[in-house]
Amino acid sequence: MTGEREEDIAALAKGGRTNLFGFFLRLAARFPFLLIGGRAAAYGPAALGRFASALVVIELAAMICSLGEKRGLAQRLAESDAHPANVVSDGALLAFILSSAVAAVLWLFPQPLFPGDYYTPIDRLMVLAIPPLSLTEIWLAALAYRFNVGATVSARSVIEPWTLSIVAGLMVFVVPKSGLAIAYLASIYAAALASWLPYRRAYGSTAGWRPRLSEIGRLTVRSIPLALADAIEWGTRRIDILILGVFAEPRAVGVYYVAQQFASLPQKLKTSFEPVLGPVITSKLKDKDLPAIARQLCQVGFWITAAQLGIALVGGIPGRGLMGIFGPQFVGGTGALVFLLAAEVAGSTAVVAEAALIYVARLRNLALSIATISLQAVLTLGGILLVHQLGYGQLYEAAAVAAALMLALGFSSVVKARLLERILGAPVRNWRWALVWAGVPTALVGFAAHHVLPEWAELSFGVAAMFGIYGAIIWRVGFGPEDRLLFRRTAPT
Repeated sequence: MTGEREEDIAALAKGGRTNLFGFFLRLAARFPFLLIGGRAAAYGPAALGRFASALVVIELAAMICSLGEKRGLAQRLAESDAHPANVVSDGALLAFILSSAVAAVLWLFPQPLFPGDYYTPIDRLMVLAIPPLSLTEIWLAALAYRFNVGATVSARSVIEPWTLSIVAGLMVFVVPKSGLAIAYLASIYAAALASWLPYRRAYGSTAGWRPRLSEIGRLTVRSIPLALADAIEWGTRRIDILILGVFAEPRAVGVYYVAQQFASLPQKLKTSFEPVLGPVITSKLKDKDLPAIARQLCQVGFWITAAQLGIALVGGIPGRGLMGIFGPQFVGGTGALVFLLAAEVAGSTAVVAEAALIYVARLRNLALSIATISLQAVLTLGGILLVHQLGYGQLYEAAAVAAALMLALGFSSVVKARLLERILGAPVRNWRWALVWAGVPTALVGFAAHHVLPEWAELSFGVAAMFGIYGAIIWRVGFGPEDRLLFRRTAPT
């Protein structure tokens, strides 16, 4: 490797190493919340379903109000000669104004959050999470621009989920009917504080900054395509709950939500690479070094796909046992869990490709994102109606919804990768044959454990054996010198 390329790969590897650690932290922290939400008498699947329906609207609103700064901020910081804290403050002010206005509207008209019109006065206050959610995205993106991914892991993988779990457990004894809403608000504000403090240390105070309406107006217009693309990409993983909530009972939505929480954990591996990729891509665009961008995307794409395939196998094969941990009523969501895990593998190429497309083909990327979510909506509705017509239960509808997501994300990966390959003049592919050599024996061991061992042994010894076999093979067969930087504490000089 050249020195410059080695430096880029080392920076990406450092971010990936931190995010891989953050994945396991988030898994450990999210598990107690799902256990409390599924088994506590005060909550259960129906309460989780209503909670999930409200979250869709709140988090979508926050995503839109951040105006794409999670990925667009890197380009603004790279191009601007202004004080970095001033550049960040322009976006933060705009996000705060928009998110506060949206929160006020949703507080006055809460029906979109609660489709069944069942909510308490405290539940209605969940809209107060929208402003800190938007600002947290901006502060963490600013930190990632300086390759500080540890702040994201701390806020998103430790403080936010553990606060959610602890407060949800305490509220069972205090305000059980609104315990999930209070826990959610506490977790969002705790994560916002955990993001702002390191941001303040890294960027300091603004230098002569004052709000400028003309600059805010230009920023708004420039950010709309990226904000829409962000919202649509995020929406592909939430529109399923939104549509399912219209057709199914809250109990079915709650079961699907638990499956989605398991499946969305590996998603964090790829989405948290985006802020790290941003500075590397923008610097290469300045130098017009397009092949280097393709190489870096292939490198990160393989890391993500390898991790997600392993997690999909380890989570999907013993899926009945995993879902059953949260109560027997959740076992019916196993089919949804399997399709959701497969969807994350199918969609990994799209997310990596989009990390570059937002800079080199913003409007075409937006058009493809719209096509993807439109396809997903059609497939989701068609799947629900087909299952209903065949006379199967609502948990089969949940599986059909997850299958629709898998197909839509697979479509997105194909078309976005091909578009980017034409622009860069180089291949952008996550695939390596090592994924097959590692995946097949892992699956065989998993199915053997599933059919031979009792459930408790499958979840302990079987899962450990699958992890060990997959990790050993992918390390020896799939990982080269550059890939192994991901697991070194310090990059070579």
